[in-house]
Parts: sequence; structure tokens; C-alpha cells
Amino acid sequence: MSLRNIPQAKVLQSLPISKHFFSTSPLPNTNVLQRPNTNTRNSHPAISSNKIIRTHLRNGNLGTARQVFEKITVKMIFSWNLILTGYSKPGMLKEALQLFERIPEPDVFSFNIMLSCYFNNFELERARLLFDGMPVRDSASWNTMISGLCRNGKMEEAWEVFSAMPGKNDIAWSAMISGYIQAGDLDSAVSLFDGAPESDKGVFSWTAMMTGFMAFGRVEAARELFDNTPERNLVSWNSMIAGYVKNCRAEDGLKLFRTMVGSGVGPNPSTFSSVLLGCSHLSALELGKQVHQFINKSPLQFNVTCGTSLLSMYCKCGDLENANKLFSEMPRRDVVTWNAMISGYAQHGFGERAIQLFEKMKTGGTKPNWITFVGVLLACNHAGLVELGVQYFNSMEKDYKVEVKPDHYTCMVDLLGRAGLFDEVVELISKMPFQPHSAIYGTLLGACRIHKNLELAEFAAQKLLDLNPFSAAAYVQLANVYAAMSRWDGVARVRQSMKESKVVKTPGYSWIEVQSEVHEFRSGDRTHPQLASINEKLNELEKRMKAAGYVPDLDCALHDLEEERKELILSRHSEKLAIAFGLISTLPGTPIRVFKNLRVCGDCHNATKFISAIEEREIIVRDTTRFHHFSNGVCTCGDYW
Repeated sequence: MSLRNIPQAKVLQSLPISKHFFSTSPLPNTNVLQRPNTNTRNSHPAISSNKIIRTHLRNGNLGTARQVFEKITVKMIFSWNLILTGYSKPGMLKEALQLFERIPEPDVFSFNIMLSCYFNNFELERARLLFDGMPVRDSASWNTMISGLCRNGKMEEAWEVFSAMPGKNDIAWSAMISGYIQAGDLDSAVSLFDGAPESDKGVFSWTAMMTGFMAFGRVEAARELFDNTPERNLVSWNSMIAGYVKNCRAEDGLKLFRTMVGSGVGPNPSTFSSVLLGCSHLSALELGKQVHQFINKSPLQFNVTCGTSLLSMYCKCGDLENANKLFSEMPRRDVVTWNAMISGYAQHGFGERAIQLFEKMKTGGTKPNWITFVGVLLACNHAGLVELGVQYFNSMEKDYKVEVKPDHYTCMVDLLGRAGLFDEVVELISKMPFQPHSAIYGTLLGACRIHKNLELAEFAAQKLLDLNPFSAAAYVQLANVYAAMSRWDGVARVRQSMKESKVVKTPGYSWIEVQSEVHEFRSGDRTHPQLASINEKLNELEKRMKAAGYVPDLDCALHDLEEERKELILSRHSEKLAIAFGLISTLPGTPIRVFKNLRVCGDCHNATKFISAIEEREIIVRDTTRFHHFSNGVCTCGDYW
């Protein structure tokens, strides 16, 4: 992946059971896989076949691997176990059982693979029956049983097996710790970790505990463990980096990444996924480009996961051009890659391109999943393609066998609501197969603001508050509807209700990256060192904009004030300050990328169109819902957002 313009997963009575399951005599070769004599190691035809089978399995070509396996004249136990592993995935239990029945003399590895297969297919009682009937068990048998029960939330059963396990090892301890964390029982995890003998506590247990602390937001406790762990591996570093990013401390995660690389630990795709997600959270495009250079110089240059993470980073940081270039140059793509690019086009307002890419994805043989359709429906939403969106929504289960999820309903409420089709929205919500979640009513509130539907807005706000009494969004959106209709008494009541309920509105701010440094602005900012120059630029822009026909949208000022005062408040909104700073701090003709933590207001949207024409600049603004690309007085959203 090159970038030319950058310089650096009740047992039934009828259960088919092999005659070997309850054999009382030990199985041959149970401690090691049966291998050919070393003197004939390179000449035995099964050896080369095994290599070919393994390669096909790694590439996901199970059918081809099976064909090679069936052609082996004398099949060793290693070959049986190898192909059986390919069938241990979810949804292939029947085939795995049929294959297992054919093994002449299954060894402990064969049993372990089947045990894992049962858990991958959520057959817990069958797994327990198999485990209890195994003539020989090794540590992997116990670990597989414990981890399988933990993954399925059966902590009491897992504890029973763990307590009975002879010679407990680090993997068993870490599985139990992770199981308690997954079950939401951090105290039990901590107690187990603290009570484990130091000789049994290895890197996996320490890492499991770090991950647990991060999952519960106890970042400093995780860092203390990390600093004190007697041994670290790549998983330890990845756990900490990912934890920082997930806990909104991406900058600390990126610093730790630098320390990791400096200590000589080589990153893997999981590392880069977390690091690039951190870049996205910080909107740090230049740093993301540096990570791209790092990947290009590593053996992971053509790794699909790394490529997809890079693609997603570029989209989320507003650089759709390089995202598209990277996508076109990727030698291999999976469904996640396609989804990232489709969603990227959708978020940036290029609905038709997203739809075209979706059709190309299907033609190329990649099967869409539920995430694909979230992107497709977003594309239809942001482009105002109402009829097409309805067609795709209705075809999901019928034509693609994809289950409709809450996210799809949210997209449809937004699509229909923005088009003013409120009867259809109410009908859709009433027919949902599950209780409407908060995003449904929040989305409906936004549509009510656009179309000034006060009655439905009050209904949606109450429903949203019933689900979340402390939702600032419910109050703010309702206040927006009242303000748009100049109902200042309604705005005052909403503000009073917020005060009485002790609900605090999230303050709005915008930020822009200039020369790898992030500058943050709040509305009416008085702290930036270049504020005088910024205000001077805004005053100049205001004169030129009004001369070009710009009229401030005073409905966007949510206060009952004099018009002149409203204009002044609007003129110093955070996104306008960030844009002005970008104009005076970057070279003429270069794009400006501004990011905002709230939805961009109508006046700022209109003003930015004028600024893009006056300054002959492309201005890219990302808010909480999408990207807006302003150029020559036009926005890619077509004023439909």
C-alpha cells in the first residue's frame, strides 16, 4: 500500500458418539502429534500435503484443503487433526462430527479440537459430555473447557472445572480472570489474581488483569500493573494501548506505542488498529500518515487488517482522497474493508459513490453483512435517496438474509424523518420487533427540528427522557425546536427543567490541526494566543460575505436577544473561529479540516459555503453525524443534513 504524496464461536439421546469416546484404554501417541520418522521426514508424501492443507486453511479455502486431504493415501493422525481444525468453526459442527467419526485412532489433540468445536457452536452440554468421557486429558483439554465455559458466562461451572484441574497453569488462571471480567465481576477477578501463587501468575494473567481494569475504566490501576509486571509480551502492550484509546486517552496510547517501538517490540495488526483508531479520535491526520509510512516499511505492508485500519483513519480524519487511493491499491479486501470505504463515502456525503461501491462489492462476490447495510442506508440518508433507502431496507432479510438490527431502524427513522414523512416514521416505530432505543427518539427529535413539528418533538423528547432522564440531548433538541419557532417561553421552560434535573449541556467546541499541532476553540473564545488576528479575519470575512449575499440565520441563536447581539454570538461560534485560524495559518489553496464535537448549526453551515467561495478554499467540517465538504459555495450534503 503506497501513498505517493507522503514523504515518510442437554446432550440429546440421539447424540452421535464415537466408539472411541469412552474407551478405557489409553489412546496411542496422546502426548505428541504422531509424526513420521525423522529419517523419512522430507520424503513422506503426507508431509508436503500437510503443508498444502495448512496453506489453504490459512487462506480460508477449506474446500480445496479437504480435496487435498482426501487424496492422501495413508493419512497420519496429524493430517486428520489438521483438517478437523478447519471444521471446528461455528456452523460446521455436523461436518466436524462426521470427520471425527472417521479418524481410526483419535488422539488427545483430536478430542481437544472437537471440544473447542462444541464451544464454538454453543453446545455446552455436549462439550461437558465429551470432556467427562475423554480417556486422557492434557493441560489444553482443561484450558479449553475452562475458557469455553467462561466465554459463555458459565462462571460457576468454570470454577468447578478450574478447582479440579491438576497443575493449573497461567492460561487457566487468565481464562478465569477474563471470564469474571466479561461477567462484570471485577472484584472476583481481582481476588483471584491476588490469590494466585506467584509461580502460576504469568504474562497472560497479568495481561488479563490489565485488560479488566481498562474495561472498567480504572486506567491508572492498569498502568500500575503494566509497570510492575515481571514480564511483558506484545499482547500486554496491545492491551494497554487499546485500553487508553477506548478510555478516551488516545494521546497516552500513542505515547506508549512510541515507547513500545523504541524498546524493540515489533507491532502487529492489532497494535496498528488501536494506534490508527487513536489517530482518528484525535483527528491527527499527520500522525496517521506517519503510521502509514511505518507500516509501509514493515512486513505488514499488504496486511488486510492494517490496510483497512488505515483506510478508516483517512476517512475519519477527512482525507477521502487518500482513503480512496489506498482502497484502489489494496491487493486484497475483505468485507470489513468494503464496509469502511462504503461508510466513508456515506459519511462524507457522496451517497451515489457509496451505492456504486456497494453494487461493485456484490458483483465481486463479497457477501454484505449488517454493517454493510448501515453504511448503505447512511448513504441514502445523507444523499436524500428516500425510495432507494426503503428498497434496500426491505430487501435485507428477503434478498440478502441479513437480520435487521436497531441501527438499521435508526437510519430509516432519520431517512424518513428528514424527508418529512412523519406518518411513515410513526408506522415504522410501531412495527419495530423490539422496544425503541434512545437513538430512535433522538433521531426523530432532530427531524422534528428541521420541519418544526412541535407536537411530535415533545412526544419524542418525553420518550427519550423516559429512557434516559439525564439526556442533555433531549432537552437541547427540544429547545432547538422551540427556538426555531420563536417559542422563547418553551426554551425557557426547557432550560429550567434542565436546571432542576441537574442536567448539564455538553459545551460545544471545534478543533483544527495545523503543522501537527491541534488548536481547540470554544464559542466566544478569549484564550487563543492569536485571537486578535482571528477576530480581524472574521471581521473581514463578515463584510465580504454580506456583500456576497450572506444573511445570518438568527434562528440558530438560542436566546431571546436583540438581533445585533445574536449576530455577534453567531459570528464567534467555535467552527468559525477554527476556520478563520486555518485561513491565516495555512497556505492559500490548501484544504482546511475542522472537527466539531456537536452538530454544526445552520448559520455556520451557510456561512462556510460563502467562505469557501470567497477564499477559494475547500473546507471540510466533521460534526457528530457526518462530514461536510464545502467548495465554491456548495456543500456535498446539498443542504440536506
